[in-house]
Amino acid sequence: MFRRAALAALATVATLALAGCGDNSADKAPVGSSSQSGSTSSSGTPAVSGTINVFAAASLTGTFTQLGKDFEAAHPGVKVTFNFGGSSALAQQLNQGAPADVFASAAPKNMDQVTDKGTPTNFVKNTLEIAVPKGNPGKITGLKDFADKAKKIALCAPQVPCGAAADKVFTAAGITPQPDSLEQDVKAALTKVSLGEVDAALVYKTDVLSAKGKVDGIEFPESSKAVNEYPIATLSKAPNPDGAKAFVDFVLSDKGKAVLTAAGFSAP
Repeated sequence: MFRRAALAALATVATLALAGCGDNSADKAPVGSSSQSGSTSSSGTPAVSGTINVFAAASLTGTFTQLGKDFEAAHPGVKVTFNFGGSSALAQQLNQGAPADVFASAAPKNMDQVTDKGTPTNFVKNTLEIAVPKGNPGKITGLKDFADKAKKIALCAPQVPCGAAADKVFTAAGITPQPDSLEQDVKAALTKVSLGEVDAALVYKTDVLSAKGKVDGIEFPESSKAVNEYPIATLSKAPNPDGAKAFVDFVLSDKGKAVLTAAGFSAP
């Protein structure tokens, strides 16, 4: 009797031990489950990897280069590459099939021209300013000097956002400009000024700030007639859709806004 009772007690203990082991294993995720997958981050959002190719307006060169470095630091192993240029030329390249993940334009018009895009978000605004070589050797005093044939003037081409904005301010001021050159993006116009090849150019306020020490800026009241809004969007056929979304979110974040504001852009 004693032997039978002892065996029964041992069987009961073994059964309880096995039940306890079964409960613990139920709490563990199976190997290969989503909680252990490398495809998502700890927050459940898609992990960012690979290269993110960004097409951006020339006037965003300084700020986006900085944002790209900050993004790479936050996502080790990720590479952000940029194609900066006139928004109209970039839109044309995208419509011709150039591979890209994100497009940031200096005007909604050029964003609208791109057929392969998600929903754009306006993220900053910019205004025009007169840029002159350091010390203003051409004695430029205001917008009226752009009608003086004796002055050397550079403007952006009309199809470029800064050129379209210039047309608006000249119309508002009743001035017919006499440019010596029409540039394909705002950085090219700014370069003409910094090299002393022209007496003045119409560029963005942010471009004057970025070239501090090389050019001087002259504000003019008609600039309020042409405020450029900048939209950004992921592209529908982006090779790296998760990376595209993550980069756009970064630009729209408080950290992104801080970088853009410091460069002279204003909130949309």
